[in-house]
Amino acid sequence: MDREALISTIASAKVYDLAQDLSIFTPPFPGDKPLEITFFKRVTGAHHGGPGANGQFIKWSNTTGTHLVGERAYHSGGRALADIPLKDLMGRGVVADISHLVSDYSVYTPEMIESVVDVKKGDILIINTGYHRYSWDQPDIMNPNAQGGVESKEFGFLVRHPGPSMSFYKWIIEKELKIVGVDCGLLEHPMNTLIRTMHPTEFAKAEAKLKAEHGKTWDEMFPPEEYYKLLHIAVPKAHILFAESIVGQIDELLNQRAWFMMLPLPFMEVESSWMRPVAYRPPEGMDEEEFFDMMDNAEVLDFTLPFSVQTPQWANYEPLVVKYLKRVGGQAFGKGRNTALCTASFHLATHMDGEIHFWSRGRTIGQAPLEHWIGPGAIADISHLVSDLDVYTPEMIESVVEVREGDILLIKTGFHVYGWNSPDSDEFRYMVRHPGPSPDFSDWAVAKKIKWLGIDAVSQDHPMNTIQRIWHPKTFEEANNKLKAKFGKDWDEMFPLDKYYQDTHLNLFPKGIVHAENLGKDIHDTPSGRYYIGVYLPKGMETASMWGRFIAIKEAD
Repeated sequence: MDREALISTIASAKVYDLAQDLSIFTPPFPGDKPLEITFFKRVTGAHHGGPGANGQFIKWSNTTGTHLVGERAYHSGGRALADIPLKDLMGRGVVADISHLVSDYSVYTPEMIESVVDVKKGDILIINTGYHRYSWDQPDIMNPNAQGGVESKEFGFLVRHPGPSMSFYKWIIEKELKIVGVDCGLLEHPMNTLIRTMHPTEFAKAEAKLKAEHGKTWDEMFPPEEYYKLLHIAVPKAHILFAESIVGQIDELLNQRAWFMMLPLPFMEVESSWMRPVAYRPPEGMDEEEFFDMMDNAEVLDFTLPFSVQTPQWANYEPLVVKYLKRVGGQAFGKGRNTALCTASFHLATHMDGEIHFWSRGRTIGQAPLEHWIGPGAIADISHLVSDLDVYTPEMIESVVEVREGDILLIKTGFHVYGWNSPDSDEFRYMVRHPGPSPDFSDWAVAKKIKWLGIDAVSQDHPMNTIQRIWHPKTFEEANNKLKAKFGKDWDEMFPLDKYYQDTHLNLFPKGIVHAENLGKDIHDTPSGRYYIGVYLPKGMETASMWGRFIAIKEAD
């Protein structure tokens, strides 16, 4: 299939968003850190003062919201999330609806799964227990017998949901599944976690039900040492990942096959990660097998930098800090997970700036629909046309690639080679000396109805149209002299401060055109051309910006 046909087919496919809303109200795994958001800076200045943005500082554990559980959550010797190849995070799979077979505290088995769907070797398996109805972002469930006449969502989603049998873990290893996901708080049965000791009353109910249905106590049904070896050694060594809190449009996929993307942030030090899981189904009139074959054979490029405590943050923002709250060895047998508490500001690593980052009435990341983040687009490699402190123009972009109305546009300046994890790393050059757009660029982007922009540098704006101008006066003098030599104008004549300060932020965000910064990795070898482009951002309902997984798809070479 040629490039244009591939892009057109994926763009017309049916896409399903399977994410839970990620909010300060999203309940984490019991005892873990909920999402906490603080504004440390506003456009008019706050705390530190000065001209700036709406900048957020966040604290979180990755067990809040929809997330991928990495191997290191259970087995400290497993692969880091940043080291898992894309092929292990996407592919064919199926949603198994066993909601009619389970209830509070139930134990589900491979036989239940196989009674409703055909699970193939190497699949991604999503299990619908029906307990996503207790997700905090779903409508209330009225029950006159419950306290207050309303069922407790947190207990339903995190404490009383069903979980897998011992045989289930052995079965998923035999099936060589890539990822197993579930529509409730965790893949494990809650009574095989610390919830058992945190909620002894709930455990008593669960064990009573187990004895009535299976004639065994909990430890007879789940021998602790055998359970530990299965979950903490056998499953992660088989490279099977867990996806938890799968919600969203799951009811539209029951007992159907789809092509899934389960793309976490590429953490280097953290065991699990937020993600935005999606499922693709063939466009109207296209054979399912033909569509899956096309997706299997396409090449997926990853433009996301590894996410690490070593990643430099923008200017005066906060770096990533990781502290482990829990370790596997801290609890008896299978009850423990490696769980980290993370703190950071958003403007480090590969991230998307949202509208509200500069426009206070704009949409947060989670308020923009999934369709806004994916679709046809163009990559413009202008690296041979620009160097330190240069100004690039729409004419340069259009000289290397066709940009169509409604495109996503990624600009390759070549400055990704100076990023922190590159052999040619030059942090000052990357942060302060990268090229930026001409005064007519934003008007051109509006005329083209660009969906969103991306850049392989620390900012979509020219650094001398940011606070860097004040912090680095010698660099500004150099940039000004270069501008006068090339355009015959000094900086303030070409870029009047009241109109072009933070140009692409302040002039484009109110138009709904936001941008990604710090693209890297596979962009190094990606030429100009048209691609299917997507970013899969955790659904942050109050976040002004967000990290994500940035990809492009093309036909295989």
